[in-house]
Amino acid sequence: MATIPTSGNVPPADAAANLSEDPRSRAPLVLGGHDFTTLTDKVVGLTFRPTPPAWYLAFAVALALLSLLFVTVGYLLTTGVGVWGNNNTVGWGFDIVNFVFWVGIGHAGTLISAILFLLRQNWRTGVNRLAEAMTIFAVMCAGLFPALHVGRVWLVYWLAPYPNQMAVWPQARSPLWWDVFAVTTYALVSAMFWYVGMIPDLATLRDRARRRLPQIIYGLLAVGWTGSNRHWLRFERAYLILAALATPLVLSVHSVVSFDFAVSLLPGWHTTIFPPYFVAGAVFGGFAMVLTLAIPARLWFGLQDLITMRHLENMCKIMLGTGLIVASAYAVEFFTAWYSQHHFEQFAFLNRALGPYAWAFWTMIACNVCIPQLLWFRRIRTNVWTILCVAMAVNIGMWFERFVIVVTSLHRDFVPSSWALFSPTWVDIGMFAGSFGLFFTLFLLFCRFLPVVAMAEVKTVMPQARPTHGPQRFDYQPDPDTPPELRRGSPWT
Repeated sequence: MATIPTSGNVPPADAAANLSEDPRSRAPLVLGGHDFTTLTDKVVGLTFRPTPPAWYLAFAVALALLSLLFVTVGYLLTTGVGVWGNNNTVGWGFDIVNFVFWVGIGHAGTLISAILFLLRQNWRTGVNRLAEAMTIFAVMCAGLFPALHVGRVWLVYWLAPYPNQMAVWPQARSPLWWDVFAVTTYALVSAMFWYVGMIPDLATLRDRARRRLPQIIYGLLAVGWTGSNRHWLRFERAYLILAALATPLVLSVHSVVSFDFAVSLLPGWHTTIFPPYFVAGAVFGGFAMVLTLAIPARLWFGLQDLITMRHLENMCKIMLGTGLIVASAYAVEFFTAWYSQHHFEQFAFLNRALGPYAWAFWTMIACNVCIPQLLWFRRIRTNVWTILCVAMAVNIGMWFERFVIVVTSLHRDFVPSSWALFSPTWVDIGMFAGSFGLFFTLFLLFCRFLPVVAMAEVKTVMPQARPTHGPQRFDYQPDPDTPPELRRGSPWT
């Protein structure tokens, strides 16, 4: 019999039950024998305990990268976009690659929170807060690049439709304009969904704070939450409505981003498979980033009993499934180019695999197609270090996917005399690294000052949340100690 791996403060028996596949009972999602009080103490303690030295070290690295972002953006604004490696042939380079990369990462947070909430997937409760925060910060990083790509960023308000004396009006047929509305709407709804879900936990921080300043700040953020029945009723309605609004946005926003490419007449971009391909790729890469954040966070903050191996394994399974969709999309693109007998289309795809950027293409294939196949093995899915390695590989592969789509389709166009290679400058690389500084600075501040685990939601999936008195006709999620008369198929039901 295979040994169930354990980690941290999780007893072996709990770890085995957590990974159990016995269909007669549901695996526990909270380990360590927690009740409501100890769960609150654990999560609140992360905010009010002294700041650990490792957090300062990580924050210093993130601030250094963020400083690099400020330097490169300042140099760009005072010099012009000519400091990028773009040229007349490759007019889109790192800026659009990074934009699509960060927008894709921003997808998984809302997917975990909204879609899995509507589908009543209880395992989301351990990781949804981390994923929602990731969404907000990733979309902020994404919005940076198209804003700078317009050249004169102080005129970016021209993208907004408003009457003006020059009669300038946005071109509504441009998918770039659609991006403005799609990404902005997605960011606003995701931020509201994140904040509304945190209100009960912010009230807990307010009540547990001992100093006056935190009491005032968390009190303002908690907007007068008292935990009354009326507050819970309105909270649950608002959360459900926002989940219903966010769900179609998950599918629409990256479809709209894919239209930037799909509605063009450029070989390699002009394909109708891009919308589902981009959505699947965004979910694939987004879950990889969630795992990349969740695994160190659960180790550093001692959250192994709240973010369990079951959470990680479920995310691995979703990543494996969406990875197969992405691999199929790669194959379909090549098949369509061959079947079309269109020589420009065929050349574009042969150039990807055999041209000067073949190293990027094969890196993408290795990271997005080959390495994720390791997740078929349960031993790989239940080891945090192998999961982290696979997730990191997928993160790298998804960035290279966007590089391959953008650069290899542009650098050899219809006229060979205009062919040119793209080489990133130090400003390109500095802004890319700096965007990670912005992301991790915000994420570390979130981990330090806000509840990283949704306490109120996690408590709903704990055994103590089940009523032990009063009328109950049927339990859809029976535990081993659930009375037989409440199980499915009993005469009562």
